[in-house]
Amino acid sequence: LRLAGGRSRCEGRVELEQEGTWGTVCDDGWDIPDADVVCRQLRCGHAVRAHGNATFGRGQGPILRDEVGCKGHEWDLRECPATLEHDCSHKEDASVVCSEHQEWRLSGGRDGCAGRVEVFFRGTWSTVCNSTWYEMEATVLCRTLGCGDALRRPSFGHTLPGKMVYQCGSLQPSLAQCHWTFNKSAPCYQSWAAGVICNGTGS
Repeated sequence: LRLAGGRSRCEGRVELEQEGTWGTVCDDGWDIPDADVVCRQLRCGHAVRAHGNATFGRGQGPILRDEVGCKGHEWDLRECPATLEHDCSHKEDASVVCSEHQEWRLSGGRDGCAGRVEVFFRGTWSTVCNSTWYEMEATVLCRTLGCGDALRRPSFGHTLPGKMVYQCGSLQPSLAQCHWTFNKSAPCYQSWAAGVICNGTGS
């Protein structure tokens, strides 16, 4: 089982392997209990969204499941009742967004490459504490967003419900691959919300 077409390994189009061939799942009857099983199986937490209509693009290969009917407690998507016959096309490919998926945006700046750092995680947007927000962390984020390198790291106020801390020992492909902690008060004590101004410009 894997997710394809998303921004992390914890979101995207649901793909199954059968006899060496990867295929997709039809969105007929696709709902949160089905998506929950996928997220749990991939160790991505629980489902925050269950999408149909090829939200993350159309897949390739056979359509291996239709009318999936998980209760939500199963450990493997193959345990769930489903029909193997289908009347679907790839424009109906099912997908999920799991709680452990992280995505980032910069808000309040002149474009998408400057502003306060906000992270979508476990179904909500949160701010990032600047207690460990250094050149390395800021550069990782700028590159992830396609915004070049970090120029400056301004500070903002925390106004969102959650707080995230990142510590990157090296230039990782994304902040999710750095060491992170969520909603622990100690590293965020008396911190400001992290910001960044990257040297590129957002589209």
